[in-house]
Amino acid sequence: MRVLLLCFLSFVVTAHPAFAQEVPQSRTEIALSFAPIVRQTAPAVVSVHSSDPEAERALFPNDPFLRRFFQGPGAPQRGSVLGSGVIVDASGLVVTNAHVVRSAREIRVAFNDHREYPATLLLKDERTDLAVLKIETEEETTFPFVTLGDPAALEVGDLVLAFGNPFGVGQTVTQGIVSALARTQVGVSDSRFFIQTDAAINPGNSGGALIDMAGRLVGINSAIYSRSGGSNGIGFAIPVDMVRIVVESAREGRNVSRPWFGARLESVDRRLAEQLGLDRPVGALISELLPKSPAADAGLRVADVVTSIDGIDIADEDSFGYVFATRGTEGEAEVGVMRDGAPQTFTVALEVPPETVPRDARRIGGRSPFTGAIAMNLSPAVADELNLDMATKGVVIARVDEQTIARRVGLRPRDIVREVNGWQIEDTAALENVTKRRERYWDIIIERDGEQLSLVLGG
Repeated sequence: MRVLLLCFLSFVVTAHPAFAQEVPQSRTEIALSFAPIVRQTAPAVVSVHSSDPEAERALFPNDPFLRRFFQGPGAPQRGSVLGSGVIVDASGLVVTNAHVVRSAREIRVAFNDHREYPATLLLKDERTDLAVLKIETEEETTFPFVTLGDPAALEVGDLVLAFGNPFGVGQTVTQGIVSALARTQVGVSDSRFFIQTDAAINPGNSGGALIDMAGRLVGINSAIYSRSGGSNGIGFAIPVDMVRIVVESAREGRNVSRPWFGARLESVDRRLAEQLGLDRPVGALISELLPKSPAADAGLRVADVVTSIDGIDIADEDSFGYVFATRGTEGEAEVGVMRDGAPQTFTVALEVPPETVPRDARRIGGRSPFTGAIAMNLSPAVADELNLDMATKGVVIARVDEQTIARRVGLRPRDIVREVNGWQIEDTAALENVTKRRERYWDIIIERDGEQLSLVLGG
């Protein structure tokens, strides 16, 4: 049996502080209905149709069974992608998943009452798998919308309603609970921080809303864990605090930017916990600190273990990355650490990542294995744009053009070039110079996803 992690799931649940949490005490209470919340929310949930000439080829081309799920009963025409979205502003701002509109040439949103409008893509952030659309109308229209909830109020066991358009059959709502918080290593988006729910989520739910009992948005459907292509009761959703950042970025007409911490971290496992004298393996260990970075300026040191940010517990490296990213790029954050067995707190400035060295982008020509690649010098700013560790230095492949030598030999964006024929590559000028040499063979060392790879190619 194959295990699939399908990118269109559901998300989260949160308890509003104004509502007392009690279990049903009688048959009358069991007969209570979610209909009032559904009536309030359903008008703001839409279907998202995006025309994509690459859609059928890209989605499970060798698996007709799964392709049928993506384009099952009621699905859009050949060469299109169907997902869901939720309106978060009366002006017609729609949040959906980035993978729903990844290669879209035309986007339309459809309401449950059969109204349909064209939409413009304002922002697509691949790292979080979120996108923001703007509904286009000839007349000034006020749209129904869902307000954003409070992620801090979310608890395991809270009830949640998942809205979407599964399999293209039409708007559907399912009910479940929050099964777990802060799931990492899900592998759906680079934010790597999800809320798990057992509300039934299926293909077509991507970008749909997860609503709490106060009728507020607490997450965006993102993925399901499945052996068959259908819901097995394990779904993951992007928390609303990340949704808020992406929406605000779209409103301001800028890309999503993460704050720069300026340190390399690693999760504390049992071995590290024993070495550091910790009573349990939690937190993120600072293994490298960049000089003149916000972390260094705040007084943090190598071997400090980050345990909290603004009072939010940090379980591991992934949860640190997510929580710190949601702090924004203005003001300060209170970072709690364990140092020499004692807790301490430091104030870290929230700053945009700087371009500490000029990126000096160069398109490599000639007849080397790098021909057709665009290379840049790494800085925290470039690393942020490419979703790399901001402490990484060197030369990175930012883009590889189609039908070029670089594409044929297998070079990829985000590859970091470490060495070519024994020459250390420290900047783009060095890479361009070495690739101009006429060589009988090429011995290349690159770093990809934290691993070093060696390529030996004939000249």
